[in-house]
Amino acid sequence: MSHHINMTDSIAVLDIRTRNRRQKMPFFCAYHLGIKVGRRMGERRITARGEPVYVDRYAGHLILCAVAILFLSTLDAFLTLNILANGGKELNWFMAVLIEDSTEKFVAFKLALTSLALILLIIHHEAHLFKGIRVRHINYSILAGYAILIGYELHLIALAMSSY
Repeated sequence: MSHHINMTDSIAVLDIRTRNRRQKMPFFCAYHLGIKVGRRMGERRITARGEPVYVDRYAGHLILCAVAILFLSTLDAFLTLNILANGGKELNWFMAVLIEDSTEKFVAFKLALTSLALILLIIHHEAHLFKGIRVRHINYSILAGYAILIGYELHLIALAMSSY
């Protein structure tokens, strides 16, 4: 019995090795939600351009950014209610409807919406949006935007206090 390797067999092996055998990542999975903890915190390999990269653990600075955004969102709700109590007007018509109905609904909806957005942004934080811009850059932009908004609201409150 003769054992020889046919050239077409070796080519077939090469084709199998170059195929992508990884399964597609679901939109939500136990690792993304923090139920299961893995070790990967950054890109493991070079990925195809435009493909999102998912990690097992999130960097501390990303979590700190999310907590800061949630804190500033809470502060924004408090300052908004304070401004409205001093004669201000809510410019966002949807939030104005919620405030007229109930301040508790306003605060609950605002924090729930912010939290949901943060969860989605953190899960997909390594996804590429444009050349050199990833979703995580959106998180930092939101943080900067909230900081500017809080400064503006404090300025409005100072103006209202000085007119008394």
